[in-house]
Amino acid sequence: MRAQIVILPGDGVGPEVTAAAVTVLDAVAAHFDHSFHFDEHLIGGCAIDATGEPLPAASLEACKAADAVLLGAVGGPQWSDPNAPVRPEQGLLALRAALGVYANLRPLQVHPRLAALSPLKNEKLKNVDVLFVRELTGGAYFGAKTRTSDTAIDECKYTVAEVERVVRRAFNLARGRRKHVTSVDKANVLETSRLWRSTVQRIAAEYPDVKVEHQLVDSMAMLLLTQPSRYDVVVTENLFGDILTDEAAALAGSLGLLPSASIGEAKAGLYEPIHGSAPDIAGQGVANPIGTILSAAMLLRHSLDLEQEAAAVEAAVAEVLEHGPHTRDIGGQASTTEVLEAVLSALDEQACHAAAFLRWGRACG
Repeated sequence: MRAQIVILPGDGVGPEVTAAAVTVLDAVAAHFDHSFHFDEHLIGGCAIDATGEPLPAASLEACKAADAVLLGAVGGPQWSDPNAPVRPEQGLLALRAALGVYANLRPLQVHPRLAALSPLKNEKLKNVDVLFVRELTGGAYFGAKTRTSDTAIDECKYTVAEVERVVRRAFNLARGRRKHVTSVDKANVLETSRLWRSTVQRIAAEYPDVKVEHQLVDSMAMLLLTQPSRYDVVVTENLFGDILTDEAAALAGSLGLLPSASIGEAKAGLYEPIHGSAPDIAGQGVANPIGTILSAAMLLRHSLDLEQEAAAVEAAVAEVLEHGPHTRDIGGQASTTEVLEAVLSALDEQACHAAAFLRWGRACG
């Protein structure tokens, strides 16, 4: 396969972790006989410094033409003024809207080796395997905003069509998992949530094989910490999804471990770790690259339809999480490069097994 992949390193540790993920993708291409071309562009704070815009036209056009986009992170203290007319996060929001990536997928699994790093007791973390599906291009983030000297208004608006498409995506994903969808809203207070709930109930009738339940967002915030293994696919609106997925990330032990995929109707998607730019450790070579490497695995699966290759990367990461080395956010002292090299070594073994099965029907000896 030939694929054009745009790299948006962004700010802070973004360039370090995206470089690691690109190296893994290069290794995948070599092992599985693919050709990936990488095209690097600006976004976020570095783009503001260079061009005055958080998403330059050249970056946007390249992303629109690509088969997939891999992003590091945006933002930092030098661009953190919320009253500034131009801010790094504006570039990310504009990119999501332009690509039409309305569904943000955030898988959460707790690796047994790292369970002790979670603030929850280990017995709460057994069999935790949740896929969050967050609506990404509607709601309060994209609504009209007004401000006077003593009043501020943020509009939260959803249409039936916006809710339908992300909810159907969640139900279809649940069919390939444990067939259980939890829809999160605030239908006892918000009109947008009442629209959300009624739409979910109607769509659920199309999926009689999938169990559906509704939870209010405040109770869901508690249940994620007290009964996390109960949940399979969780679908919710933009703001609630942003908050709940960061809360759930604590279960895994570190934000640095978790990937995400933002997808729409087109094959091209936007892939990024859920962590921020971590300016306090930028340039030190100690950032955890696992979340970005796993985001690259999601890129292989969802945009390039390379399931075997994605699984090989995920298995290589699981091997490193089990045996080390680990970066300091998960209790180790390894550098970004040391973790990358360990993943590459494990990937070599995974690719060897895959090739052996394809050629001779047996694993490497």
